[in-house]
Amino acid sequence: MYQKYLEGCLIHSVIIHPKMCVRAAWLCLFGIFLTSTTSGQNIGAAVNTTGAVVPRTIMKGLKITKPGCLSKCGNLTVPYPFGLGKGSGCAIDHRFEINCNTSFNPPRPFMGNLHIFDISDAQIRIGTYVAKKCYSSLGNITYDGGAWTSLGETGSSPFTISELNKFTVLGCDDSSVIIGSEQFRGNATSVCVSLCQRPEDVLQGYCSGIGCCQTSVPKGLKYYLFSLYSFRNHSRVWSYNPCGYAFLGEEDSFTFRGLSDFRDPTLVQRILDTVPVVVDWAIGNLSSCIDAQRRDDYACQENSFCIDSDTGLRGYRCSCYPGFEGNPYLATGCQDIDECADPNSNPCEKRCINTPGSFNCTCPHGYYGDGLKYGRGCTAENSQFPVIKVSLGLGFGFLSLIIGLSWVFLIFKKRKLVKLREKFFQKNGGLLMKQQITSNEGGVESAKIFTAQELEKATNKYADDRILGRGGYGTVYRGILPNKRIVAIKKSRMMDGSQIEQFINEVIILTQVNHRNVVKLIGCCLEAEVPLLVYEYVSHGTLFQHIYNNAGQTSDWLSWENRLRIGGEAAGALAYLHSAASKPIIHRDVKSANILLDENYTAKISDFGASRLVPLDQTQVTTLVQGTLGYLDPEYFHTSQLTEKSDVYSFGVVLAELLTGKKPLCMERTQEERNLANFFLVAMKENRLFKILEPRLLREGSLEQLQVAAELVKRCLQLNGEERPTMKEVAMELEGLRKFTKNHWTYDQQGHEESVGLVNENEPLDLYSIQADSYTNASDISGQFNLDSANQMIFPGNSPR
Repeated sequence: MYQKYLEGCLIHSVIIHPKMCVRAAWLCLFGIFLTSTTSGQNIGAAVNTTGAVVPRTIMKGLKITKPGCLSKCGNLTVPYPFGLGKGSGCAIDHRFEINCNTSFNPPRPFMGNLHIFDISDAQIRIGTYVAKKCYSSLGNITYDGGAWTSLGETGSSPFTISELNKFTVLGCDDSSVIIGSEQFRGNATSVCVSLCQRPEDVLQGYCSGIGCCQTSVPKGLKYYLFSLYSFRNHSRVWSYNPCGYAFLGEEDSFTFRGLSDFRDPTLVQRILDTVPVVVDWAIGNLSSCIDAQRRDDYACQENSFCIDSDTGLRGYRCSCYPGFEGNPYLATGCQDIDECADPNSNPCEKRCINTPGSFNCTCPHGYYGDGLKYGRGCTAENSQFPVIKVSLGLGFGFLSLIIGLSWVFLIFKKRKLVKLREKFFQKNGGLLMKQQITSNEGGVESAKIFTAQELEKATNKYADDRILGRGGYGTVYRGILPNKRIVAIKKSRMMDGSQIEQFINEVIILTQVNHRNVVKLIGCCLEAEVPLLVYEYVSHGTLFQHIYNNAGQTSDWLSWENRLRIGGEAAGALAYLHSAASKPIIHRDVKSANILLDENYTAKISDFGASRLVPLDQTQVTTLVQGTLGYLDPEYFHTSQLTEKSDVYSFGVVLAELLTGKKPLCMERTQEERNLANFFLVAMKENRLFKILEPRLLREGSLEQLQVAAELVKRCLQLNGEERPTMKEVAMELEGLRKFTKNHWTYDQQGHEESVGLVNENEPLDLYSIQADSYTNASDISGQFNLDSANQMIFPGNSPR
């Protein structure tokens, strides 16, 4: 009970009587709190160990629905803003209406076709779907069922899939890809592969990829779909595993039982009955608290406050102030808690006076103290002096003890931190790094080794407002060094101990890369748990952001000539990495989101988290397939043989983006147009090129220029890597085409020659403004996988088979 008064001093600037905060602070120090005897919980707010506001669920017995509306369907209590009955007016709007199906016993609540298990103030738990695929002993498919669901009207739905869920695949010869939509990041994909050679390899209770695989799902999904793929149609594992399964569900709600799950005919029903999907919700039609408070339909009622949604979906929720309980969405829904009413939980020793949201304790005449049962209570005045002396003595002694212990603890903690940083430095190859720097005799003067303290200070202890973007390999922060230089600091997700030597070698090589169109690696920090890399800061975002700015409209500066310049600069940088660097470097993740633009809109290749060094005596390396869907080289995908031509294919997709303004992979397009590379090649073959090009280019470029550029894209997208040009040839051809374009426009301006246009010259040009100041990687669906049978999904119609 007392804890909420301390919370009231901290949360949302709620002003509570100062005495209450002091009393609650004393009680917290001694760990003494009273518990209310009222059943249920209150829509209020609490403060967790991180200081974040944690809303509570609705307290039973209080007003939770609109007048005249039902509050229960079967075993489920349905609080407003949700409401039972279609068109009943009991919900805040039609998207929160719940249908109570009385054909079940007891009745079951549904939202659309989704069965609802539970509703809290921030989440609902709904039924899941299970994809199942079974085979005969000869490898023939006997059952094939996928899974798909959508959380209401996708565009305006107030519901998103929570990060508390896990995507699970069961089987010894199975893989699955879950595809959905993120609120702010476009398409998103997670891949899960489950394999096993022998039945004894399958361990009960472990989902590590042997018989059972689990992976996280992206934040903000509004719908998802997935189906199963098998490598050998279960022909080698059929005797103990005839079927594969895939499903989405709340983390830790499913326990893998090993081989018994493969033989259990009730497995699917058990998953449906016990594994819910956690869904986040918010109200406000994508409005923040600041916006909502200016509107007439602001939902937070008296004695409540607003909380911005942190689920990846814009919106807000409401919560009662500390000292109040009830439903904050209903008029007079948040009622004052009378702390003095119950003698068993009365916090006062003598007299208790209830106040709105709080209470006051007083002592009768002849007594002194704060009146709290677990505070100083009420003491008779004649015992004042002995008590004061004892209290002062104990207080000073206790204070001295606390100060001494704190001093010892701080010294111990500092020494422990120093030892931990030394341990991380050695674990991450710090000694090897120093040895490499010493042996290179001045070749790596620019390779600076930063301390963990320097980078913590530069990023304000990795504050959220310093985040520039998140990718498949880590988080990038904006840092300010002591010399006022702005840098980008990349914090990796993980580091494999077996790859330390290769990581150090790559850092040494990248610090020697000196090209105006490659983001410069300044140095690294090895004192953290995972290594941190420090790059030069590039201020104007990514090429991806500029191509698809403002719902697909292009920037006003992204003209035909500038597209050729950016493409040529990026191609020249890749050619340098392939052939002019001290050791050839294959980028392995070339995409428009990894091409950054500085203040002069100069292109710079970035993100070498997936890059590989190629020995001078080799032309290819065998690796685990890694890259981004839509850009991934089909030949590399099927053979795992990585060559510099894999970068050429990915760069061809980037050029296709520049020509068409279309994303490389979009599940919202038709089957024919879903994969940009395949769609572009088919359009070239059927002589429909100029129907898919961006309209602006048809006004600025001539027929000959656009045809030459398209032919270059076609050569880069050849399925056979040997038929593709080198990056040096691509760079030279783009530079030649750019020079031709410059001369072409010069003739037009001087009046010596009139260019041949593709559309009416009197039509106005499309000019679009742009604001891009973030590294946010909106198309990042990178991952690691090695699938032999998923090519039909990833490359529909563009398969080398």
